[in-house]
Formats: sequence, structure tokens, C-alpha cells
Amino acid sequence: MPVTPDTIWRIYSMTKPVTSFAALMLYEEGAFQLDQPLADFLPGFDNAIVWKGDSRPLTATEPAHRAITIHDLLTHQAGIVYGDPEGNELERALSSSGLNLDRRYLTMAEAVDALAGFPLAFQPGSRWFYGLSTDVLGRLIEVLSGQSLGDFLQERIFAPLGMVDTGFAVPKDEAWRLATLYDSAPTGFVRSANQDSCIAPVTLESGGGGLVSTMTDYQQFATMLLRRGAYSGGHLLGRKTFDLMVSNHMGGDLASRGQAHFSETTFEGIGFGLGISVMLDPARAKIVGSPGEFAWGGMASTAFWVDPVEEMTVILMTQLVPSSGYTLRRQLRVLSYAALIGDL
Repeated sequence: MPVTPDTIWRIYSMTKPVTSFAALMLYEEGAFQLDQPLADFLPGFDNAIVWKGDSRPLTATEPAHRAITIHDLLTHQAGIVYGDPEGNELERALSSSGLNLDRRYLTMAEAVDALAGFPLAFQPGSRWFYGLSTDVLGRLIEVLSGQSLGDFLQERIFAPLGMVDTGFAVPKDEAWRLATLYDSAPTGFVRSANQDSCIAPVTLESGGGGLVSTMTDYQQFATMLLRRGAYSGGHLLGRKTFDLMVSNHMGGDLASRGQAHFSETTFEGIGFGLGISVMLDPARAKIVGSPGEFAWGGMASTAFWVDPVEEMTVILMTQLVPSSGYTLRRQLRVLSYAALIGDL
């Protein structure tokens, strides 16, 4: 079927900026402080232990030097990683326990309780490493708000912005609008077996990767970000809080913070804010862009970025796993900026 403006896409990790933005709405209301221990609200993470790594067994642990903070969750510095069946011993254990977020758990409350029983991959705050931190953040939103994550996002973000087709589930009678998901294989692109995981009912509401959306809907979110939290009906976030979100919290670029795994961005010249990457130096990143632009992408090769300097938003929707299967993102970036000529 041809793509239309109301085609529904699995946006995977483009959920993360939405969840992070929602958490900052609660931050503005005084629900928590960024440097506050996560265990104040999710006691399962109290007295965390850290795996010593390498080829050691998972029983080889040491106490965490300090508590995991909410800032650690927002910046992927908590020591909470993804499960990976082909990874190290901790990643394999997380994967075999269903913590690559297949459908083994009914709710994020169950999944996060299980996750809290595993050691951390590294000392909190010691490095940047992409993982399940935003899923834990989504669970924190549920605890703080007394609502499911889906209900909170619907009430506080989607409804005000008119994002009528964004959520954690596609109604069965709307499933025909859902774009086909493809996997990259040696023989080419093949239809994925994971087509129906977002068809209602969905009870596992992943704040790190569970949302579906349309191009029209996500444009409403991106435009609000371009306007520093404001929209036609008012504002969702104060501009100073928003500026903090899109500031670099790394003290350098991601390359200096040591990521040895996949991510949705390059590492050189790119920093990280509160739930979103931040362009520091296009020359170091070796890609055209503007200092201060912010972005993220998703596992099925989706991507977006917002460039306040050029007053532009760019969104890419496609459905190909993994995100490294085809170099659409970098090509789109070059073509988008090549279209800008003359003075701003």
C-alpha cells in the first residue's frame, strides 16, 4: 500500500524524547529533583550492586559508589543496559529474562521490578551507555503521577498537541494503516515476523521504545520542540527547563564517554542532553548540521532532528530493522541541508 500522511509507524526509540519530555513536566511541578536518588521512588534500586565485567560471573559484583539518580536515567549514565542474546554475560542474562522487552512481562511495573534484581553494568555516572534507562523513567512517571504511562502521555502531551494517532497500541480496526516492518537480511529486505506486536491490546507500555505515531503527529511534537516547549494552545514546558533538556550534560562528546555498543547517533562531536542527542561540532561529527540542533532515531531506521539555528524540523519515517541496515539517515541530512541556500 502507498504511504499516506496518516500511515502509522513504529517509532521505537523516538519514544525516548517523548518520555523524557514528560518526566521534565513533572520535574517542573516539583515531583523530583534531577540529582535525587531513583530509589526514593523505586526502592528496588536501593543498595545497587555493579557487575565487575569482562569474563567474570554475574556474582562478581561490588557495591555502587553512589545511588542512581534520575539525572542518570535521563542521560543514560545509570549502568542500566539493554539485553542482548549475543552480548556479554550480563546482556545475555537480561535477554534470557525477557528484558529485551519481548512480551514476557505484562506491564512495565513487572519488567522494572525484574530489572532491579540485576547488577548494573558500570558505576552510576561513570560513562554513557544506551539502554533501558528510559523504560525505568517511564515507570517512574507512573509512580509519580498515579497514571499509566499511556494515560499520562495522552492527557499531558498528545491531546494538547492534537496527536490523535500516537500511543502504545493500534486499534484492530485501524491495523491496515500500520506500515509493514522489514528486517535486513543477507538476501535483502524481508518481511518481519514482528508485525502485530503493537496491535491492541498492549499492556507493556515501554517508555523507551513502545510508541507508534504518524508523520503528522510527530511533526506536532517536533514543532513544539522547535518552539522551546510552546504550542498554539500555550506551553507544555517552560523555556528554561526546555533549554536544560537540550543542553549537553556530558562534559564533552559521546566519544569521550565511552560507548562500545550500538546507538542511534555517531559519537564524535555529538553530546547528550536529557533524553536527546545534541550537536556540538559538525566538523568533528563529520556531517553537515548546526551546533545546538537536537535529535534522536529509532530501531526501524526512523529519525528526526530539530535545528533551531535554521528554524527547521526534519522527520524520517520508514520501517527497516536494524537502523544500520541502510544509510538513509545520513543521506537525508546531507540532502536537507543542501536545499538551504543564501542567507537565513
